[in-house]
Amino acid sequence: MCPSRSPKGKSRGWIIPVGGAEVKENNPQILSRFVELCGGKKARIAIIPTASRLLETGPKYERIFTALGAKSAVSVDFEQRSDTSDSARLAVFDGVTGVFLTGGSQLRLATLLGGTPVAKRLRELNAHGVHICGTSAGASFLSEHMIAFGEEGSTPVAGNVRLAPGLGLTNRFVIDQHFRQRDRLGRLTAALAYNPFAIGIGLDEDSAVFIGPDNVLEVGGSGGVTVVDASELSFSSMDQVDEGQPVCMLGLRIHILVAGSTFNLHTRVASPGSLVTVKK
Repeated sequence: MCPSRSPKGKSRGWIIPVGGAEVKENNPQILSRFVELCGGKKARIAIIPTASRLLETGPKYERIFTALGAKSAVSVDFEQRSDTSDSARLAVFDGVTGVFLTGGSQLRLATLLGGTPVAKRLRELNAHGVHICGTSAGASFLSEHMIAFGEEGSTPVAGNVRLAPGLGLTNRFVIDQHFRQRDRLGRLTAALAYNPFAIGIGLDEDSAVFIGPDNVLEVGGSGGVTVVDASELSFSSMDQVDEGQPVCMLGLRIHILVAGSTFNLHTRVASPGSLVTVKK
C-alpha cells in the first residue's frame, strides 16, 4: 500500500484530487490544466470509470479529453477483480502520460482495485512521472487512508465515518469531496481524530488541488478547499464518548483556500500564493 519509489533522478507525477461536479465544457479549468500537465497535444490519458455504474461515463470522458486536445483518451473498466490481471486491460496503461479516475463509489474502487495488479501499476506509473487525477470518489481513493462513507454534519461524531484503505499514492492526506455542498466537515474531522498525522483536505465541487512532486498543493477551479491540520491536536475525546455522541477536538488548524493559494504538505504552511498583489 506504500507509494512506489521514484527512480533516482526522476520525480513522481502530479496527484490531482477533484471535488466532483467539475466544469466539463465552456472553460473547464481543472480538466484543461490536467491535459496540459499530461502533455497537451501529446497527452495520452487512460480513464478508469470503475467507480461509476453508468455505461456512458467512460466514453463521456473520452470525448471530453479529446475535445480538450489530448492525443488519445481511452477508457478501461474493471467490473470484477479478475479483470485487474487481464493483460489486454493492463496494456492500456503502456505509454500513458495521465490517468483519470471518475466519480461514483470510492468503496467500489477499493473493493475491486485494492491490492490488485492495477493498483500496483498505478502507483508505479505515478512514481515514474505519470500524473493521476481523480474526481469525487476517484479523488477520495487516491490516498492511503480513504473515507469510505459517513454521515453529514459540521460536528465530529463518534462512529459517523468509516475509513478503508485507498490506492496509496501518498499517506500525507485524507480527502473528502462535495465538501461544502454536502456539509462534510464533521466526518473529515472525525477521520483526523483517528489519524492526526494526515492532513484533511475538503474539496468543494469544481475545485481541485494540484499536488506537485515537491508536496506543495495549489488550488484550482471555482470552488474552495478546506485544509484541516490536526498535527497540533491537544485533546480529543474520541476514545471516551459513545457512538453517536459529539467529539471534542482542541487545537485544530483550519485554512480556507481558493484558486491560486497553496499549502505545503511537508511544512504544513499555507500561503495566498498568486492571490498576493504587489503594490506599485
